[in-house]
Amino acid sequence: MSSTNISDISWYYDFPPFFTLQPNLDTRRKQLDAWCSLVLDYCRLKKIFTFDVNDAKKFPLFFNTKINRQLDNNFIQVLLEELRSRGNIEWQDKNKRHCLVLWKSIEEWAKTVHHWITSRGMNGTVCTFYELLYSDDTLSAEFHKIDENLFRRILMELERRGQATVFSDNGAEGVKFL
Repeated sequence: MSSTNISDISWYYDFPPFFTLQPNLDTRRKQLDAWCSLVLDYCRLKKIFTFDVNDAKKFPLFFNTKINRQLDNNFIQVLLEELRSRGNIEWQDKNKRHCLVLWKSIEEWAKTVHHWITSRGMNGTVCTFYELLYSDDTLSAEFHKIDENLFRRILMELERRGQATVFSDNGAEGVKFL
């Protein structure tokens, strides 16, 4: 998906009723399905890994200037709850203001990282989190600049599978890929 225009991702984004929570349950289900797909596609495209509810009104996806429509707070809450119930967001605080966006599951991310490591013959290599997240070597990697908390969880999943050992030394976190 190389487009950066939201309308190119979804034809229904420019359809005004798309921005109003539909009262008919069947229609609402289809609407929420479409919104969930759109949010996840947009986050994948823009490499968005966290979301702050306090900034929801500023989130470009939730306001369509072309048709002058935006999601109201209730719709945003319904949408976020739907994403949570599907396992696509995880709240990071008790007040449900900050969440981790999972457009891939932790298991899928672990496969992605493991494939990247093995395809480069890096098994047995020790790397710092910083190297893996921010170095020029990982520029083309899907996990480049991923949220550090999410990355830690991915590496813990790899450790659980016996494919990595995660460690900390003098405040620097690292991983050895097995």
